[in-house]
This record gives sequence, structure tokens and C-alpha cells, in this order.
Amino acid sequence: MGLLAFLAVSSTVLLVAYRLIGRFLARKFALDAGAQTPAHRHRDGLDFEPARTAYLLPQHLSAIAAAGPVVGPILAAIYFGWGPAWIWIIVGGILIGGIHDFAALVGSVRHGGRTIAEIVRQHMNPRAHLLFLVFVWLALVYVIIAFTDVTAATFVAKASVEGGDAPGPAVASSSLLYLGLALAMGATLRFAGMSPLKAKLIYLPLVLLAIVAGSWIPLDLGPLFDGKAQVAWGFILLAYCFFAALSPVWLLLQPRGELGGHFLYFVMIVVVVGVAVGAVVGGQPIQLPFFKGWESAAGAPLFPILFITVACGACSGFHSIIASGTTSKQLDKETDAVPVAYGSMLLESFFACITLATVMILANPAGAPPSLYAGGIATFARGIVSVFSPVVGELSNDQFYALFFQFALLCFATFVFDTLDACTRLARYVLMEALRWTTRPQAIAATLITLALPAMVLLVPPVVVAGKPMPLWQVFWGIFGSSNQLLAALSLLALTVWLARKRMAWWITFFPTVFMMFMTLWSLFLNIGPYVKRLRGTDAIEPFAHMQFAITVSLIVLSSWLIVEALITWRTMIGGPPREAEVGGEEPAVAV
Repeated sequence: MGLLAFLAVSSTVLLVAYRLIGRFLARKFALDAGAQTPAHRHRDGLDFEPARTAYLLPQHLSAIAAAGPVVGPILAAIYFGWGPAWIWIIVGGILIGGIHDFAALVGSVRHGGRTIAEIVRQHMNPRAHLLFLVFVWLALVYVIIAFTDVTAATFVAKASVEGGDAPGPAVASSSLLYLGLALAMGATLRFAGMSPLKAKLIYLPLVLLAIVAGSWIPLDLGPLFDGKAQVAWGFILLAYCFFAALSPVWLLLQPRGELGGHFLYFVMIVVVVGVAVGAVVGGQPIQLPFFKGWESAAGAPLFPILFITVACGACSGFHSIIASGTTSKQLDKETDAVPVAYGSMLLESFFACITLATVMILANPAGAPPSLYAGGIATFARGIVSVFSPVVGELSNDQFYALFFQFALLCFATFVFDTLDACTRLARYVLMEALRWTTRPQAIAATLITLALPAMVLLVPPVVVAGKPMPLWQVFWGIFGSSNQLLAALSLLALTVWLARKRMAWWITFFPTVFMMFMTLWSLFLNIGPYVKRLRGTDAIEPFAHMQFAITVSLIVLSSWLIVEALITWRTMIGGPPREAEVGGEEPAVAV
């Protein structure tokens, strides 16, 4: 199979699944185009603001994608071969990830635009609700910590790389220009009466111009902060998060998301065109093995590590928070949930397939790099160079690599900005929901509390692991991968209970719940084994290893506790009537 056939098969399968399963889900969830959604019922111009599908879909896709569908598939392909990664991306995206995202969005819309945690409160009990809120809030704060540090590191990176220098200051300039364009687009649409199509025709080319302009006006903070430029950028990014989380969605979230989503479309089109033209002129053959073995070189087993590693390309718990946190407050019609949620997940799966295509033609892709995101983006850039090398023969490989390395870093920065401000806004929602806060001053306080921990972590010096310094957040990155999938399993669990209470087709989410819960708990138990062996040995154990063990056990206890709560709820409702909606809660649903 060549690259062109690989992408053709992938896109065909995903498109057929969207048409057939999307229609099936719309029928089973009784979507009603005439029902009033929370975006209209609670419209306030701040968080609730209806958006057409063409506007909301790229925004939602941009928020859920981040750099996950780049890094996860690359690492999985390096560990186990491109075949297992591809199968899980396709099957997982269609039957688990897409259903998870769709059910989360519809569930939130039917509960007044509230988060998944509110579904837990209404259909399980307050104790489970509080546990879920704490878990979600901590997960969101961790994402803010990690992505703030990684983005700040990207903005200052000048280390020599294969074929050129990492243009950190240029990326910083382009990113700020990109955000300025998003603000200008939001204001233009709001006050100048410009149509969305005309705005896109104007501002999307300007985004590409911003990429080029970044290298003309690189923003280097090194001389100003005497070696502390990364910390300075970190605080600047947190200040941006504060502003973005409290700004009206029409001003920044919607236009920035649409620009980012269309930029993602552009990346996909560029790679597909490159593969197609390359196939005509004699493109690169697939060199990475289809299957490398049941264990990675480091001894990690394919089951369950494959399912934790691919993450966003097939299923991600973070998607349920985006769907129920920001997207549900902007959904114009219930029927838009199919393209916005299910369609976005399948588009992200296709982007993950494109990522696989770029690594499949590399004979010796890098192993797990010290910096997961920088290394994954660098490998992605190398793959793009290989895709286009037969097409653009007049450019030297070094020149071409330098060009696409900068382009890949800008892709990363664009996606991460989308994730950073969405996470901060979502963490504000979750904290306000937990404390029952509703006023504007309380929203400001919730945002400050959310950003306080990331601000403190910025000042913590790197820890030394195996003789190498690394940021504190990176020490726990493997556990976070498991916790992200655990969040997907717990969200599916809550949605299954809700569907069962409404006498709807609960089995649609039940089987994905069982699969994701089993794989995630399995991966967490695997983390316990090495720690216990080290306890029995004579070697000294680093302090962070105790923290890793405590976090792992806490996640197992939390998930087990919520499973028990769900079983208790399930037992009480067997044979009983469907639970009625609470005041201000969900809209009537048709039993199916």
C-alpha cells in the first residue's frame, strides 16, 4: 500500500462512517432542529452565543485537536508500527471517540449547556458530582501548566536542529500576530456587519502572511530578562489566558477558533496534495514497519499502552470537557451536533492518519524524545519534508527542512493557544459550578484561582531524573495520558447513566465505557508494578516516584469509587420510571 492509497482508504472509511453512524446517532438521540438550544435560551454575549455550523465546527476542531493527533500517533507508530496505530485511530475514532464526543455535546445541551459534572450530579449523587468536578479541574489545571511551559519553551528555542535553527522568537511574533488577527476578525464581524465568508477570505490569507512576517520581526525576550525569557513568556501566556477566559466568546474564542480550525484544514490539504503529486512523480515509499511487535523497545506492552498513547487521534476525555463546556453554549441547533461533535472527531482521526503518513516514510524516526511535543513536531516536520522532496527537487533538503520545521512549530503554537484559553475558560466553569458562583466578580476570582497554581509552578526549578533536568509537569506526563483516557471513561459512564434514566439507547455508550475503563485501569496498574519492585530493592527512590505512585493509586480509587456510585444508581433505577428533568436542567428527550 502506498501513501496515497493509505490516505484514500482512511478518508473513505471515515466518510462512510460519518454518513451512516452520524445518521444513526441523530435518530437514536432524537435530535430536533426546532428545539431551543442553551445558546439561544441563555444568550448573554459572554459564554452563550449561537454560532452556525460552518463557524463552530472549525472552532471545536481547533480546540480538541491541539498537538495530540501529531504526537500520539507518531509515538505509537515508533513503538509498535504504523498498522496498530492506524487500526486504533480508525476503529477508535468511529466507534468510541466520536460517540463519546457526540454524546457529551448532546448531554450538555439537554442539561442547559452545563458540563458533564452536572449530569453526574443530576443522575448519580452530589458525592460523585464533587469527585468528578475535582478530577476535571485538576486535569485542566495540569494541561494549563504543561502547555504554558511547552509554548514558552517554543518561543525561546534557538538550539540548532537538523537543517537549521528552531526559530523560537519568530514563532512568538507570528503567534502574537495570529491572536491580533483573531481579535480584529471578531470585532469586524460584530461591529462592521461583515459576512463570515468575507471575513474568512480576508483574514485567513493574513494568517499565512503572519507566518512569513514572524521571521522578519522576531521577538526575543532574552536580552530583556537575562536568561529568564522562558519564565517571562510563561507569565505573559498566563496573562493571555486570564484575558481570554473572561472575554466574550465572539471577541476571541469564536474567531480564533475558526482561524485555527481553517489553518488545520490547510495543513491537511497541503499534505494530501503533496502525497498525491508525489505519487505521480515517484513519491517516497513506506519504510516504517506495519507491525514491530507486541512490545516497544522499552518493554511497554501494546495492550494497553497503544490506547493510552494515541489518545486524541482516537478518543480523549478532554473532548468531553470542550464539548460540554464551550461548544454546547454555542450550538445553534441540536442537529448541528452530528457535524460539530461526531464530524470533528472523525476529522481529527483523519489528521492523525496524515500524521502517520508523514512518519511512515521515515526509515529511522526518532524514538521517544526528551521533550514529547517538540520531538513529535520535529518528526512531523521531517516527514513533511520527505513527502514534498520528490515534488520540490530544486530546494536543498536543509532549506526545505528549515522551512517546514518553522511551519510545524507554528502549527503547534496555533493549536496550543486554542487549548490554553479553552482550558482556562473551562476550569473557570468547573470551579464556579463546584462553588455555585454566578456573578462576574466571582468569575474573575475563579479564573485567578485557576491560574495561581500554574503561576507558582513556573517558578519551580527543573527536577533531575536519571541525571537529566526536566520540568516537573513532564515527570507526570505518562500518568496524565492515562488520566485523560480515564476522563473519557468516566464521562461515558455518566452519559450511560443519563441515557438509562431517560430510557434511551444506553448501550451506545455502555460498551465504549467498558472498553476505555478496562484499558485505562490496566495501564494504571502497570505503573504500580515497577514502584513496588523498587521498594523491595535496595536502590534509592526519588521523591517524585512516591508522588507518581500516590497519584496513580488516587486515580484508581477515584474511578473505582465512581463505578460503585454508578452501579448503586443503576440498581435503584431498575424497573423504575425515567427520571424527570430537574428545574433548569435538561430538555425533554424522546425515549427510543
